[in-house]
Amino acid sequence: MNKLIIMIGNGGHASVLTEMLLSQKETIIGFTAPTTEENAFGLTYLGSDEVIEQYNPADIELVLAIGTIKPSPLREKIFNKFTQKTYQFKSVIHPSAIIAPSVQLGHGVQIMAGTIIQTNTIVADNSIINTGALIDHDCQIGSHIHIAPGTKISGSVHIEKGTHVGTGATIIQGIHIGSNCLIGAGAVVVSNFVNGVKAVGVPAKEV
Repeated sequence: MNKLIIMIGNGGHASVLTEMLLSQKETIIGFTAPTTEENAFGLTYLGSDEVIEQYNPADIELVLAIGTIKPSPLREKIFNKFTQKTYQFKSVIHPSAIIAPSVQLGHGVQIMAGTIIQTNTIVADNSIINTGALIDHDCQIGSHIHIAPGTKISGSVHIEKGTHVGTGATIIQGIHIGSNCLIGAGAVVVSNFVNGVKAVGVPAKEV
């Protein structure tokens, strides 16, 4: 039997996840957010994130529905806060996603519509692989990463935690990208980058 779900967040990414979950017949009891702004799907506003602790971790699952447009510690902070209190984050996978049998997915990953993830790839905890992203064989996608829509990642690429790869970026074979980097939309990455770099352009260069 599926557990009841609490959504954390109420923005555009939350709307996409909510529709995915409802179409899969999941039961969402409400959402948490800093404000009481109405939810697009009529979900109940439960209060700020602290209200989650009123629920037994054995009875619910959490969905971290806050998206990112650049590296941000917020998703990692929320994920760690509640996992340390034994709450579990539900992985959400769109039925149209193609995921090779050998792929390893961490806790709380979100795989959106039209994605393809190929053989022996690892996607670590709390990462978003967004709409139409393509990830080839033997890649390592670290925790708390956002791979934005339309990104193309060739084989044996390693991306460390907290990095944001912008919409439509391309990363060639064998590249290593450090933690908390920002790869700009449409960038073509043909060289390695260390931690904390912002890189844009074709080919992508540090700025």
